[in-house]
Amino acid sequence: MAFISSGYNPDKPMENRISDIGPQKYDIFYPPVIAKNKGKWLYHEIIKPGVLVHVAESGDEVYTVRCGGARLMSVTHIREICEIADKHCGGHLRFTTRNNIEFMVDDKSKVDPLVKDLESRKFDGGSFKFPIGGTGAGVTNIIHTQGWI
Repeated sequence: MAFISSGYNPDKPMENRISDIGPQKYDIFYPPVIAKNKGKWLYHEIIKPGVLVHVAESGDEVYTVRCGGARLMSVTHIREICEIADKHCGGHLRFTTRNNIEFMVDDKSKVDPLVKDLESRKFDGGSFKFPIGGTGAGVTNIIHTQGWI
């Protein structure tokens, strides 16, 4: 009876339950244009390798720039990815199942500055940190047996 005096209702055990078990529901992290148009997308097009546009029934558009990622990333690299997302995408990005990174913007005018920023970031040896591509008839990351890190 101690639980009843605290407001616990055995007929509705989940009512007013506070828990920190597990991750938060994924959809609270959607970019606003994705949340607004979820399930209402008409079509998508590949504008150029690595750059897509998705068009919704409402006429809203979301542009995605896909970059090659790595299975194992350092904290420094992830911070740089987050810095790019904060600067160009309102803090939103996503990782694909093949560990590619997708930066999403809601306006075509934001695509070129994002692409230029990504292309300007190189490793000391000269290779791109964020190679753009992996859409359409192209090469994307090969994922095989995961194993342990």
